[in-house]
Amino acid sequence: MLIKLWQHLSLRRKKQSALLLSLMIVTSGLEVFSLGAVIPFLGVLTNPEYIYQHALTQSVIEMLNVTTPKQLILPFTTLFIMAALLSGFSRLLLLYAMTKVLYLIAADIGVDIYRKTLYQKYSVHTGRNSSEIINGMITKTNAVISGVLNSVMVLVSSFILFLGIMSALLVIDPKAALSIFVGLGFLYAGVIYFTHNTLKKNSVIVATKSNLLVKYLQEGLGGIRDVLIDGSQEFYCKKYGDSDLILRKASGLNQFISGSPRFIMESLGMIVIAVIAYIMTQDGSIAAAAVPVLGAIALGAQKILPAIQQSYSAYANMKGSRSSLHDVIELLDQKIPLSTFQSSIATLGFKESIKLEEVFFSYAADKKFVLKDFSLEIPKGAHVGFIGETGSGKSTTVDIIMGLLSPTHGSILVDGVKISDGNTKAWQSHISHVPQNIFLSDGTIEENIAFGVPMEFIDHKRVRLASEQAQISEMVDSLELGYDTYIGENGVRLSGGQRQRLGIARALYKRSDVLVFDEATSSLDSATESEVMKSIANLDGDLTVLIIAHRLTTLKKCDFIVEIKKNNSMSLLKYSDIHM
Repeated sequence: MLIKLWQHLSLRRKKQSALLLSLMIVTSGLEVFSLGAVIPFLGVLTNPEYIYQHALTQSVIEMLNVTTPKQLILPFTTLFIMAALLSGFSRLLLLYAMTKVLYLIAADIGVDIYRKTLYQKYSVHTGRNSSEIINGMITKTNAVISGVLNSVMVLVSSFILFLGIMSALLVIDPKAALSIFVGLGFLYAGVIYFTHNTLKKNSVIVATKSNLLVKYLQEGLGGIRDVLIDGSQEFYCKKYGDSDLILRKASGLNQFISGSPRFIMESLGMIVIAVIAYIMTQDGSIAAAAVPVLGAIALGAQKILPAIQQSYSAYANMKGSRSSLHDVIELLDQKIPLSTFQSSIATLGFKESIKLEEVFFSYAADKKFVLKDFSLEIPKGAHVGFIGETGSGKSTTVDIIMGLLSPTHGSILVDGVKISDGNTKAWQSHISHVPQNIFLSDGTIEENIAFGVPMEFIDHKRVRLASEQAQISEMVDSLELGYDTYIGENGVRLSGGQRQRLGIARALYKRSDVLVFDEATSSLDSATESEVMKSIANLDGDLTVLIIAHRLTTLKKCDFIVEIKKNNSMSLLKYSDIHM
């Protein structure tokens, strides 16, 4: 899974990660240097005559023109201070670089998941819960960054540091170094053996329960009107609380497992150093010389114990985030349809008609056909109504016409050209859609009418014209800020009818060839609906209008009406035929 995640990183991020690895190696080298500097420093403090007579220091003595042993204290103290400063600075720089690269990667992953999700076909979106996507993009992506990628970097950094320090300790005192390595190694191996199944189990709990938390939040807040009216607050609080408690317990246990060995290991490490010190000082002839070596071992242990603990903690975090990583990779592995890349070069005219030829459609291979052997021709400029019982296939038919769904069998043709993945986007550029439930952003009225258009490119005259055609301009003009009025989340400050008219204005702003109303006037009173439909009827004669409606009066101006029945039959009617 880590290899798959690496494959999703951009070339720039891979290069930055390689530079980060180089910085880890340099930092490890400086740590070893600071460890090596402690031996002459302690040696010159405890026994300057021994250091003065040592063969390795003769070149330093000649260069600095040192004449007495005590004159060595200052240069070796300065050397040790410089080594400590370089070591600290390098670790600070490494921490900064790691943090920066991690969060740049996190931003890339989040945008990549969002882009790939938005570009999925409509049938994909209808088949999954949005809470899984939202949780994957936010919670699980953060879990992958902090629990996996950060842990990988810490693991690599700690491993390089561990190798460097162990190499230095092996040179200083092989027996002591091997004793520390073998003792701590066996202890951590035992901890890993007894905890890996718990960490794996908890990773699944964290991934699944975090999905449920987002789901309950969406349902409770999204249906707040019904929640308040029904008094079902406690129902959602209990659902949320039960899942949250289980998630917190699993997360807390993972955190305890990752951090707890540290306190035991630090105590054992100090015991090992004490034993080594006791053994070395038993021989009086080497007692004075042993002090610098013991100091180096103590400093090395002080550095190596956190490195080992960080490595184990990183391992535990990676195991605890395994399921979240799996879910994030699945989102990253989403393939963007080929039509996305072809839309910029594909062109499609619409001058004659739209045809559905022997269309069959089923939402899944094991489901029955919603449409069966369905054929229909809609001339350009026609106003067509769609009626039928709930579940008869009205919305499905219109979704197929708009290219949101592809026929299981059969074809949809525009001016004789078959709609396929290669030209779906070109066809959809001709269409404006007004759904029953209008989505409105927490922005101004103008921003919502010119939805998806950057502020600097909004055509203010078109916004006003679309508002007039949708019978909403009078209401907007009555507001203190007019088109700059903020409407709140999902248009909460507007009435149902105002939201619908705003959605109609948005569709008219696009000036498309095909205008689709899916129960879009259901929230309007009869008088306003009549005015809106009259305005639409008076638009450009080449505008093709498709209307799904329950109220037959909505279809009064239609050229013909398509009645779809649950037995997969279809009839073409005139408004006068229904009202005979």
